[in-house]
Amino acid sequence: MYPESTTGSPARLSLRQTGSPGMIYSLFSRNLGKSGLRVSCLGLGESLVFSFQMAEQLMTLAYDNGINLFDTAEVYAAGKYVSFLTGRMQCRRSSLVITTKIFWGGKKYTACKTSSQLPPPPGAPPVFAEYPQVGPQAPQSPHPRPAVSASLLTETVRAMTHVINQGMAMYWGTSRWSSMEIMEAYSVARQFNLIPPICEQAEYHMFQREKVEVQLPELFHKIGVGAMTWSPLACGIVSGKYDSGIPPYSRASLKGYQWLKDKILSEEGRRQQAKLKELQAIAERLGCTLPQLAIAWCLRNEGVSSVLLGASSADQLMENIGAIQVLPKLSSSIIHEIDSILGNKPYSKKDYRS
Repeated sequence: MYPESTTGSPARLSLRQTGSPGMIYSLFSRNLGKSGLRVSCLGLGESLVFSFQMAEQLMTLAYDNGINLFDTAEVYAAGKYVSFLTGRMQCRRSSLVITTKIFWGGKKYTACKTSSQLPPPPGAPPVFAEYPQVGPQAPQSPHPRPAVSASLLTETVRAMTHVINQGMAMYWGTSRWSSMEIMEAYSVARQFNLIPPICEQAEYHMFQREKVEVQLPELFHKIGVGAMTWSPLACGIVSGKYDSGIPPYSRASLKGYQWLKDKILSEEGRRQQAKLKELQAIAERLGCTLPQLAIAWCLRNEGVSSVLLGASSADQLMENIGAIQVLPKLSSSIIHEIDSILGNKPYSKKDYRS
């Protein structure tokens, strides 16, 4: 799929030691795509927390344990998440890599609104409205949501180039774009001497594999676009917490997550839970939890630059970070056993190593 030792490949890893007291983990850092930007292979993304105090605790804990990548969005905490992150973290701003997703315009809309309540995506102005409050002191990567037309795609590439040229960000990437849209953005950038994206944010977990394992490798080899993946636990499905139904206060029990509840209780959801019970046996043999196995499984993909974690408590975050210790245990035989249980390994006719 990906080369094992090609210069610039995200497969080339180096240990990043943190100097925090009591630190028991050493996180690998990887290049984001074929760019020179180094990020921790685990990042902190959207977390289901109900107070800024808990959010601050999780961000500080993540940083103290080697995580330097923090993923935000204009709608997280009604658009205040980025300024909160940069203002409250007790560390050098230059040591952080912050990514921000932009699409809906941010300041007028809150995170509690569903996509059906939101208007069509605006043009470039929200990009410029969001970034001056952050500043250019550290690597930052905006991730526009999917473009809807060729003209809007061209405007998006121009807007992102302007953002970088103005010092508001150092790189930009895409989120939930199709492979065709990313290639078109790259072509536009080359045609008009603009700056192309360096990575794609994509959903990736044991039950969602096609894009990251088949489509993105081609983009990596052709244009250097890396993968920053999210939802390694499939909104908690892979954690095993739903094997006996919907527990109180879980994500699927909350208002606005009926779609997740329906998915879990569906026939496909029941089949997934049966597979997870088989995977639990593998986790026990390896001396880890099922979530740790699932996250390590995502990290074993040489094309994944970073896996974004979500956590609602300090204990959950530390458990997820512990996946780093499981990664060396995932031998080829273990991976084959997992693939046999899942039965969904995507097939690609192309060999991108040639």
